[in-house]
Amino acid sequence: MNNEVKIGDVAVGVFPLLLAPMEDVSDPPFRALCKEAGADLMYTEFISSEGLIRDAAKSRQKLDIFEYERPIGIQIFGNEIESMRQATQITEEANPDIIDINYGCPVKNVACKGAGAGILQDIPKMVKMTAEIVKSTGKPVTVKTRLGWDDNTKYIVEVAERLQDVGIKAISIHGRTRKQMYKGEADWTLISEVKNNPRMHIPVFGNGDVDSPEKAVEMRQRYGVDGIMIGRASIGYPWIFREIKHYMATGEHLAPPSLEERINAARRHITMAVDWKGERLGIFETRRHYTNYFKGLDHFKPFRTRLVTAESLDDIYGILNEVREAYADFISVE
Repeated sequence: MNNEVKIGDVAVGVFPLLLAPMEDVSDPPFRALCKEAGADLMYTEFISSEGLIRDAAKSRQKLDIFEYERPIGIQIFGNEIESMRQATQITEEANPDIIDINYGCPVKNVACKGAGAGILQDIPKMVKMTAEIVKSTGKPVTVKTRLGWDDNTKYIVEVAERLQDVGIKAISIHGRTRKQMYKGEADWTLISEVKNNPRMHIPVFGNGDVDSPEKAVEMRQRYGVDGIMIGRASIGYPWIFREIKHYMATGEHLAPPSLEERINAARRHITMAVDWKGERLGIFETRRHYTNYFKGLDHFKPFRTRLVTAESLDDIYGILNEVREAYADFISVE
């Protein structure tokens, strides 16, 4: 019998699909589309602990969450234990369901300052920081991390156990080291070792390279994880969540989104982004989604070029209308 997965007292479904926290991607406009498409648990973009303490506008804005998104986790990062403790208390005031700690971001200006995946070079500090965060909030605390800093420091089985011992309620593991960044294939065997460690009793979610319903089923069956976190495959394609769920339930592929669905999603996304961030930033940060919104349309490059260079909302609406007319006979194919 399938039991619902719980993170503390937060129910997230029988085999939850999670939207990964991605900088400049998993913001409220995109999360709204992913929630509609079936994401069971979503996380915000990561938020700087120092930014929260300084009351920086960009950091504070990322605390925006909405009732329809629940359950929702807010993710924070930093390299100072006291700052992370204070940021946790500020985050708790936004009333998320979960507070997540980013121990996985590989980008240089984060990791090389000892935050994100950088803390994988100092496991005792990682454990101590986690313990302080858990103690400073009544919310369930989760962790997103990687296998290790490099091939010589893949200590994730031990690390996950130690983090569980200081009170985290779930862990999401990206199957690469920090040194790999996003290159090569994700290694799920160590994620499986964490899950199958008899001392582990919290949910273990796998992350890395799940970009199709078949891959999701394979990871579930081969590695026994409690759920899957999806990142890059969702960018511009929120339908990945519903397609995986349909395939898991029926063994059959769901029809891909129609042209009208694609246009409507792109239009709603850009409209919400501009409402939330203002026209300039909303337009800029939505550009990375256009390729996938219209994936499979032949000879789309000229439209894509115009979409990623348009500087006003009216121009984008006009281009989307042209796309509708130009591809009126388009039929989605797998």
